[in-house]
Amino acid sequence: MMNHIWFVMIAVGVIAIVSHQGGETGDVTSVIVASSGDAVQFAISLASILAFWSGIMQLAQEAGLTQRLARLLAPVSHRLFPDIPKNHPAMGAMLMSFAANILGLGNAATPLGIQAMQQLQSLNTTPERASDAMCTYIAVCASGLTLIPTTVIALRGVTGSKSPTAIVAGTAFATGWATIGALVADRFLRRPPRCVDRMGKRRV
Repeated sequence: MMNHIWFVMIAVGVIAIVSHQGGETGDVTSVIVASSGDAVQFAISLASILAFWSGIMQLAQEAGLTQRLARLLAPVSHRLFPDIPKNHPAMGAMLMSFAANILGLGNAATPLGIQAMQQLQSLNTTPERASDAMCTYIAVCASGLTLIPTTVIALRGVTGSKSPTAIVAGTAFATGWATIGALVADRFLRRPPRCVDRMGKRRV
């Protein structure tokens, strides 16, 4: 699906430029060459940033920082996921991914999130359907609670921002309310409609 979307976007852009230039394709070629060079330069800069912060995340794990943050989140997590045993690997993976997201290290949270979903699936009594814990976990991750957006701060610094950390307060405020909204929606959508009883029959 994404391949089709990108193809349509590229095709529309090329057609628009050619039609605007009266059928000449020289500008299209020059734009592609210039953009390709910028893309390679940006990719190298981004790779170095991700490598740096991935290393910082690894150091934080070895120093016990992420584990401490995970322990701080444990009381809330047990309320969010009452069906998950406290010492189950799924809980540890979820807490670690939450800690990575809070520190703005989404790339580091991705493998932890995959591991968490695999562990949650092992506890799922209906494998063909997502469990309540899975849905709640996805809702929290999608809301992206972030207190220190380290990756975005680094990107802003690379692109020449005069104040890369100016987004910290706004990011924490926006993602905090997004997480609250996601949890409210998660709890609301779990409840069956009042007009339907447990046997699936509509009440009169």
